[in-house]
Amino acid sequence: MAATTFEMDGSVMEGGGQILRLSAALSCIHGTSIKINKIRAGRSTPGLRPQHLTGLELVRDMSEGSVEGAVIGSSEIALSPGQLKGGSHIADTQTAGSVTLLMQVALPCCLFSQHPSQLQLKGGTNAEMAPQIDYTLKVFKPIVERFGVNMDCDLRMRGYYPKGGGEVVLRVNPIKELNPINMTERGNITKIYGRAFVAGVLPFKLAKDMSAAAVRTIRKEIKDLYINIQSLQEKDQACGNGNGIIIIAESSTGCIFAGSSLGKKGVYADKVGIEAAEMLLRNIRHNGCVDEFLQDQLIVYMALAKGVSRMRTGPVTLHTQTAIHVAEQLTKAKFLIRRAEDENANNDTHIIECQGAGMENPSL
Repeated sequence: MAATTFEMDGSVMEGGGQILRLSAALSCIHGTSIKINKIRAGRSTPGLRPQHLTGLELVRDMSEGSVEGAVIGSSEIALSPGQLKGGSHIADTQTAGSVTLLMQVALPCCLFSQHPSQLQLKGGTNAEMAPQIDYTLKVFKPIVERFGVNMDCDLRMRGYYPKGGGEVVLRVNPIKELNPINMTERGNITKIYGRAFVAGVLPFKLAKDMSAAAVRTIRKEIKDLYINIQSLQEKDQACGNGNGIIIIAESSTGCIFAGSSLGKKGVYADKVGIEAAEMLLRNIRHNGCVDEFLQDQLIVYMALAKGVSRMRTGPVTLHTQTAIHVAEQLTKAKFLIRRAEDENANNDTHIIECQGAGMENPSL
Protein backbone atom coordinates (compact mmCIF):
# COMPACT_ATOMS: atom_id res chain seq x y z
CA MET A 1 0.00 0.00 0.00
CA ALA A 2 1.39 3.39 -0.99
CA ALA A 3 1.81 5.70 1.98
CA THR A 4 0.53 8.73 0.09
CA THR A 5 -3.12 9.66 0.48
CA PHE A 6 -4.57 11.74 -2.35
CA GLU A 7 -7.17 14.36 -1.54
CA MET A 8 -9.92 15.19 -4.01
CA ASP A 9 -12.32 18.12 -3.79
CA GLY A 10 -15.76 16.77 -4.73
CA SER A 11 -17.17 20.26 -5.33
CA VAL A 12 -14.96 21.26 -8.27
CA MET A 13 -16.38 21.88 -11.74
CA GLU A 14 -19.38 19.60 -12.28
CA GLY A 15 -19.49 18.88 -8.54
CA GLY A 16 -21.48 15.63 -8.79
CA GLY A 17 -21.16 11.89 -8.24
CA GLN A 18 -18.87 11.47 -11.22
CA ILE A 19 -15.89 12.86 -9.24
CA LEU A 20 -16.52 10.24 -6.55
CA ARG A 21 -16.87 7.36 -9.05
CA LEU A 22 -13.75 8.23 -11.04
CA SER A 23 -11.62 8.98 -7.99
CA ALA A 24 -12.65 5.77 -6.25
CA ALA A 25 -11.99 3.64 -9.37
CA LEU A 26 -8.53 5.18 -9.97
CA SER A 27 -7.67 4.86 -6.28
CA CYS A 28 -8.42 1.10 -6.41
CA ILE A 29 -6.54 0.59 -9.71
CA HIS A 30 -3.43 2.31 -8.31
CA GLY A 31 -3.82 0.81 -4.83
CA THR A 32 -3.54 4.30 -3.36
CA SER A 33 -5.64 5.70 -0.51
CA ILE A 34 -7.85 8.68 -1.29
CA LYS A 35 -9.88 11.18 0.70
CA ILE A 36 -12.79 12.82 -1.08
CA ASN A 37 -14.49 15.78 0.59
CA LYS A 38 -17.41 18.09 -0.29
CA ILE A 39 -19.02 15.13 -2.10
CA ARG A 40 -21.73 16.19 -4.58
CA ALA A 41 -21.60 19.73 -3.21
CA GLY A 42 -23.11 20.99 -6.46
CA ARG A 43 -26.32 18.96 -6.03
CA SER A 44 -29.67 19.83 -4.41
CA THR A 45 -29.22 16.83 -2.07
CA PRO A 46 -25.46 16.90 -1.40
CA GLY A 47 -23.47 13.98 -0.01
CA LEU A 48 -23.76 10.26 -0.73
CA ARG A 49 -27.04 8.90 -2.13
CA PRO A 50 -27.81 5.13 -2.12
CA GLN A 51 -26.34 4.60 -5.59
CA HIS A 52 -23.04 6.34 -4.69
CA LEU A 53 -22.78 4.45 -1.41
CA THR A 54 -23.45 1.11 -3.12
CA GLY A 55 -20.79 1.84 -5.77
CA LEU A 56 -18.27 2.78 -3.10
CA GLU A 57 -18.97 -0.40 -1.11
CA LEU A 58 -18.69 -2.44 -4.30
CA VAL A 59 -15.17 -1.24 -5.18
CA ARG A 60 -14.16 -1.50 -1.51
CA ASP A 61 -15.17 -5.18 -1.59
CA MET A 62 -13.58 -5.76 -5.01
CA SER A 63 -10.28 -4.42 -3.71
CA GLU A 64 -10.57 -5.98 -0.23
CA GLY A 65 -10.12 -2.48 1.18
CA SER A 66 -11.78 -0.30 3.78
CA VAL A 67 -13.78 2.91 3.63
CA GLU A 68 -14.59 5.50 6.31
CA GLY A 69 -17.57 7.84 6.22
CA ALA A 70 -19.66 5.53 4.03
CA VAL A 71 -23.18 6.48 5.12
CA ILE A 72 -26.07 8.13 3.27
CA GLY A 73 -25.66 11.91 3.28
CA SER A 74 -21.94 11.81 4.10
CA SER A 75 -19.93 14.56 2.38
CA GLU A 76 -16.50 13.09 3.12
CA ILE A 77 -15.08 9.60 2.70
CA ALA A 78 -11.66 7.96 2.96
CA LEU A 79 -11.02 4.88 0.81
CA SER A 80 -8.04 2.59 1.46
CA PRO A 81 -8.01 -0.10 -1.23
CA GLY A 82 -6.19 -3.42 -1.04
CA GLN A 83 -5.57 -5.49 -4.17
CA LEU A 84 -8.16 -5.92 -6.91
CA LYS A 85 -8.90 -9.65 -6.97
CA GLY A 86 -11.97 -10.04 -9.21
CA GLY A 87 -14.48 -12.78 -8.42
CA SER A 88 -18.24 -12.55 -7.80
CA HIS A 89 -19.89 -9.55 -6.13
CA ILE A 90 -23.45 -8.33 -5.61
CA ALA A 91 -24.31 -4.63 -5.40
CA ASP A 92 -27.91 -3.64 -4.64
CA THR A 93 -28.92 0.02 -4.36
CA GLN A 94 -32.32 -1.14 -2.91
CA THR A 95 -33.78 1.90 -4.73
CA ALA A 96 -34.04 2.99 -8.37
CA GLY A 97 -30.39 4.08 -8.10
CA SER A 98 -28.77 3.55 -11.48
CA VAL A 99 -27.04 0.22 -12.25
CA THR A 100 -25.23 1.89 -15.18
CA LEU A 101 -23.56 4.31 -12.76
CA LEU A 102 -22.51 1.32 -10.64
CA MET A 103 -20.90 -0.03 -13.81
CA GLN A 104 -19.05 3.25 -14.32
CA VAL A 105 -17.19 2.88 -11.02
CA ALA A 106 -16.71 -0.90 -11.21
CA LEU A 107 -15.73 -1.63 -14.83
CA PRO A 108 -12.27 0.04 -14.80
CA CYS A 109 -11.52 -1.88 -11.57
CA CYS A 110 -12.55 -5.19 -13.16
CA LEU A 111 -10.07 -4.63 -16.00
CA PHE A 112 -7.10 -4.34 -13.65
CA SER A 113 -8.10 -7.20 -11.33
CA GLN A 114 -6.23 -10.49 -10.88
CA HIS A 115 -9.12 -12.71 -12.01
CA PRO A 116 -12.32 -12.40 -14.10
CA SER A 117 -15.17 -10.56 -12.36
CA GLN A 118 -18.88 -11.26 -12.20
CA LEU A 119 -20.99 -8.43 -10.81
CA GLN A 120 -24.70 -8.74 -10.07
CA LEU A 121 -25.97 -5.14 -10.07
CA LYS A 122 -29.46 -4.29 -8.81
CA GLY A 123 -31.42 -1.03 -8.96
CA GLY A 124 -32.82 1.16 -11.73
CA THR A 125 -31.96 0.26 -15.33
CA ASN A 126 -33.73 3.21 -16.94
CA ALA A 127 -33.33 6.13 -14.55
CA GLU A 128 -33.17 9.91 -14.85
CA MET A 129 -29.73 11.60 -14.77
CA ALA A 130 -27.94 8.40 -15.82
CA PRO A 131 -27.39 6.43 -19.03
CA GLN A 132 -30.27 4.06 -19.78
CA ILE A 133 -29.14 0.42 -19.84
CA ASP A 134 -29.96 0.39 -23.56
CA TYR A 135 -27.41 3.17 -24.06
CA THR A 136 -24.76 1.22 -22.15
CA LEU A 137 -25.41 -1.92 -24.23
CA LYS A 138 -25.81 -0.35 -27.67
CA VAL A 139 -23.47 2.66 -27.56
CA PHE A 140 -20.97 2.48 -24.69
CA LYS A 141 -20.16 -1.27 -24.88
CA PRO A 142 -19.17 -1.54 -28.58
CA ILE A 143 -17.02 1.60 -28.35
CA VAL A 144 -15.27 0.78 -25.05
CA GLU A 145 -14.44 -2.66 -26.51
CA ARG A 146 -12.13 -0.85 -28.95
CA PHE A 147 -9.78 -0.26 -26.00
CA GLY A 148 -9.49 -4.05 -25.73
CA VAL A 149 -12.17 -4.41 -23.04
CA ASN A 150 -13.78 -7.86 -22.95
CA MET A 151 -17.17 -7.65 -21.22
CA ASP A 152 -20.54 -9.33 -21.30
CA CYS A 153 -23.63 -7.61 -19.97
CA ASP A 154 -26.78 -9.63 -19.31
CA LEU A 155 -29.95 -7.59 -18.70
CA ARG A 156 -32.15 -9.85 -16.54
CA MET A 157 -34.82 -7.41 -15.35
CA ARG A 158 -35.62 -3.78 -16.03
CA GLY A 159 -36.33 -1.55 -13.04
CA TYR A 160 -37.93 1.89 -13.03
CA TYR A 161 -38.30 4.80 -10.65
CA PRO A 162 -39.30 4.79 -7.80
CA LYS A 163 -39.09 1.05 -7.04
CA GLY A 164 -35.99 -0.06 -8.89
CA GLY A 165 -35.87 -3.86 -8.88
CA GLY A 166 -33.82 -4.07 -12.08
CA GLU A 167 -30.93 -6.50 -12.44
CA VAL A 168 -27.89 -6.65 -14.71
CA VAL A 169 -25.08 -9.21 -14.57
CA LEU A 170 -21.72 -7.94 -15.77
CA ARG A 171 -18.88 -10.33 -16.62
CA VAL A 172 -15.45 -8.84 -17.33
CA ASN A 173 -12.07 -10.37 -18.11
CA PRO A 174 -8.98 -8.58 -16.81
CA ILE A 175 -6.49 -7.25 -19.38
CA LYS A 176 -2.76 -6.52 -19.39
CA GLU A 177 -3.22 -2.97 -20.70
CA LEU A 178 -5.72 -0.82 -22.61
CA ASN A 179 -5.16 0.04 -26.29
CA PRO A 180 -5.49 3.67 -27.34
CA ILE A 181 -8.37 4.61 -29.65
CA ASN A 182 -8.52 6.89 -32.66
CA MET A 183 -12.02 8.16 -33.44
CA THR A 184 -11.54 11.15 -35.72
CA GLU A 185 -13.47 10.27 -38.91
CA ARG A 186 -17.24 10.60 -38.63
CA GLY A 187 -18.32 9.45 -42.09
CA ASN A 188 -22.02 9.51 -43.08
CA ILE A 189 -24.98 8.45 -41.01
CA THR A 190 -26.08 5.10 -42.46
CA LYS A 191 -28.60 3.70 -39.97
CA ILE A 192 -31.18 5.02 -37.49
CA TYR A 193 -33.12 2.65 -35.24
CA GLY A 194 -34.41 2.39 -31.70
CA ARG A 195 -36.99 1.18 -29.22
CA ALA A 196 -39.94 2.90 -27.58
CA PHE A 197 -41.20 0.95 -24.58
CA VAL A 198 -43.94 0.84 -22.00
CA ALA A 199 -43.86 -1.35 -18.89
CA GLY A 200 -46.31 -2.24 -16.15
CA VAL A 201 -49.83 -0.84 -16.39
CA LEU A 202 -49.07 1.84 -19.00
CA PRO A 203 -50.96 1.52 -22.32
CA PHE A 204 -49.14 0.32 -25.45
CA LYS A 205 -50.40 3.40 -27.34
CA LEU A 206 -47.78 5.49 -25.46
CA ALA A 207 -44.98 3.51 -27.11
CA LYS A 208 -46.48 3.99 -30.58
CA ASP A 209 -46.99 7.73 -29.94
CA MET A 210 -43.38 8.21 -28.77
CA SER A 211 -42.07 6.32 -31.79
CA ALA A 212 -44.24 8.18 -34.33
CA ALA A 213 -43.36 11.62 -32.89
CA ALA A 214 -39.64 10.75 -32.95
CA VAL A 215 -39.74 9.58 -36.57
CA ARG A 216 -41.63 12.76 -37.65
CA THR A 217 -39.01 14.94 -35.95
CA ILE A 218 -36.02 13.16 -37.49
CA ARG A 219 -37.68 13.12 -40.93
CA LYS A 220 -37.65 16.94 -41.01
CA GLU A 221 -33.84 16.85 -41.06
CA ILE A 222 -32.86 13.41 -42.40
CA LYS A 223 -35.08 12.49 -45.32
CA ASP A 224 -33.28 9.64 -47.10
CA LEU A 225 -32.88 6.97 -44.38
CA TYR A 226 -35.33 4.33 -43.23
CA ILE A 227 -35.96 4.91 -39.52
CA ASN A 228 -36.88 1.79 -37.57
CA ILE A 229 -38.10 2.53 -34.03
CA GLN A 230 -39.84 -0.51 -32.56
CA SER A 231 -42.74 -0.08 -30.13
CA LEU A 232 -42.58 -2.60 -27.30
CA GLN A 233 -44.71 -3.61 -24.34
CA GLU A 234 -42.56 -5.09 -21.58
CA LYS A 235 -44.56 -7.51 -19.51
CA ASP A 236 -42.49 -10.13 -17.68
CA GLN A 237 -38.99 -8.67 -17.79
CA ALA A 238 -39.78 -5.37 -16.07
CA CYS A 239 -40.36 -4.29 -12.47
CA GLY A 240 -42.72 -1.33 -12.00
CA ASN A 241 -44.27 1.13 -14.45
CA GLY A 242 -42.28 3.15 -16.93
CA ASN A 243 -42.05 4.41 -20.48
CA GLY A 244 -39.23 5.76 -22.56
CA ILE A 245 -37.41 5.78 -25.86
CA ILE A 246 -33.88 5.47 -27.15
CA ILE A 247 -32.90 6.21 -30.77
CA ILE A 248 -29.51 5.19 -32.13
CA ALA A 249 -27.65 6.38 -35.22
CA GLU A 250 -24.64 4.63 -36.74
CA SER A 251 -22.13 6.08 -39.19
CA SER A 252 -20.19 4.54 -42.08
CA THR A 253 -17.01 4.57 -39.95
CA GLY A 254 -18.62 2.80 -36.97
CA CYS A 255 -19.45 5.82 -34.81
CA ILE A 256 -22.57 5.40 -32.66
CA PHE A 257 -24.80 8.19 -31.30
CA ALA A 258 -28.01 8.20 -29.28
CA GLY A 259 -30.85 10.35 -28.06
CA SER A 260 -33.12 9.14 -25.27
CA SER A 261 -35.88 10.28 -22.98
CA LEU A 262 -38.02 8.84 -20.18
CA GLY A 263 -41.70 9.47 -19.65
CA LYS A 264 -42.93 11.32 -16.57
CA LYS A 265 -46.36 11.78 -15.06
CA GLY A 266 -48.25 14.47 -16.94
CA VAL A 267 -45.88 14.60 -19.93
CA TYR A 268 -47.40 13.71 -23.31
CA ALA A 269 -45.83 10.73 -25.07
CA ASP A 270 -45.26 12.88 -28.19
CA LYS A 271 -43.09 15.22 -26.17
CA VAL A 272 -40.93 12.32 -24.90
CA GLY A 273 -40.39 11.10 -28.48
CA ILE A 274 -39.57 14.58 -29.78
CA GLU A 275 -37.09 15.20 -26.95
CA ALA A 276 -35.15 12.02 -27.76
CA ALA A 277 -35.16 12.80 -31.51
CA GLU A 278 -33.91 16.36 -30.96
CA MET A 279 -31.17 15.08 -28.67
CA LEU A 280 -30.02 12.64 -31.36
CA LEU A 281 -30.09 15.31 -34.11
CA ARG A 282 -28.11 17.72 -31.92
CA ASN A 283 -25.44 15.05 -31.48
CA ILE A 284 -25.22 14.34 -35.20
CA ARG A 285 -25.01 18.01 -36.29
CA HIS A 286 -21.66 18.76 -34.64
CA ASN A 287 -19.92 16.18 -36.85
CA GLY A 288 -18.09 14.58 -33.95
CA CYS A 289 -17.54 10.82 -33.55
CA VAL A 290 -19.14 10.49 -30.10
CA ASP A 291 -22.22 12.02 -28.54
CA GLU A 292 -22.27 14.28 -25.48
CA PHE A 293 -22.91 11.33 -23.13
CA LEU A 294 -20.18 8.99 -24.34
CA GLN A 295 -17.59 11.78 -24.32
CA ASP A 296 -16.96 11.83 -20.57
CA GLN A 297 -17.40 8.06 -20.12
CA LEU A 298 -14.36 7.34 -22.34
CA ILE A 299 -11.98 9.74 -20.56
CA VAL A 300 -10.86 7.27 -17.87
CA TYR A 301 -10.03 4.61 -20.53
CA MET A 302 -8.07 7.13 -22.63
CA ALA A 303 -6.19 8.14 -19.47
CA LEU A 304 -5.24 4.55 -18.56
CA ALA A 305 -4.45 3.37 -22.12
CA LYS A 306 -0.94 2.89 -23.44
CA GLY A 307 -0.30 5.44 -26.21
CA VAL A 308 -2.10 8.41 -27.73
CA SER A 309 -5.90 8.38 -28.06
CA ARG A 310 -7.88 10.88 -30.13
CA MET A 311 -11.62 11.49 -30.05
CA ARG A 312 -13.57 13.89 -32.23
CA THR A 313 -16.43 15.49 -30.30
CA GLY A 314 -19.00 18.26 -30.34
CA PRO A 315 -18.95 20.92 -27.58
CA VAL A 316 -16.81 19.63 -24.69
CA THR A 317 -19.19 19.10 -21.77
CA LEU A 318 -18.58 20.08 -18.15
CA HIS A 319 -18.76 16.36 -17.28
CA THR A 320 -15.88 15.73 -19.70
CA GLN A 321 -13.82 18.63 -18.37
CA THR A 322 -14.38 17.28 -14.85
CA ALA A 323 -13.36 13.74 -15.86
CA ILE A 324 -10.18 15.13 -17.43
CA HIS A 325 -9.42 17.12 -14.26
CA VAL A 326 -9.76 13.99 -12.07
CA ALA A 327 -7.81 11.79 -14.51
CA GLU A 328 -4.91 14.26 -14.73
CA GLN A 329 -4.81 14.56 -10.92
CA LEU A 330 -4.77 10.81 -10.30
CA THR A 331 -2.83 9.43 -13.30
CA LYS A 332 0.13 10.53 -15.40
CA ALA A 333 -2.15 11.08 -18.42
CA LYS A 334 -2.00 14.42 -20.27
CA PHE A 335 -4.98 15.77 -22.21
CA LEU A 336 -5.16 18.40 -24.93
CA ILE A 337 -8.39 19.85 -26.35
CA ARG A 338 -8.31 21.68 -29.67
CA ARG A 339 -10.77 22.85 -32.30
CA ALA A 340 -11.14 20.56 -35.30
CA GLU A 341 -10.20 22.50 -38.42
CA ASP A 342 -11.02 20.22 -41.37
CA GLU A 343 -13.70 20.94 -43.97
CA ASN A 344 -16.37 18.91 -42.12
CA ALA A 345 -15.85 20.72 -38.81
CA ASN A 346 -17.97 23.57 -37.47
CA ASN A 347 -17.46 25.88 -34.48
CA ASP A 348 -18.59 23.14 -32.11
CA THR A 349 -16.26 20.37 -33.37
CA HIS A 350 -13.30 19.51 -31.12
CA ILE A 351 -10.54 16.91 -30.88
CA ILE A 352 -9.69 15.57 -27.43
CA GLU A 353 -6.22 14.06 -27.44
CA CYS A 354 -4.69 12.09 -24.58
CA GLN A 355 -1.22 10.76 -23.94
CA GLY A 356 -2.29 7.79 -21.82
CA ALA A 357 -0.57 6.73 -18.61
CA GLY A 358 0.01 3.19 -19.92
CA MET A 359 -1.34 1.47 -16.80
CA GLU A 360 -0.38 -2.21 -16.67
CA ASN A 361 -2.17 -4.95 -14.78
CA PRO A 362 0.44 -6.23 -12.31
CA SER A 363 -1.29 -9.63 -12.11
CA LEU A 364 -1.07 -10.54 -15.80
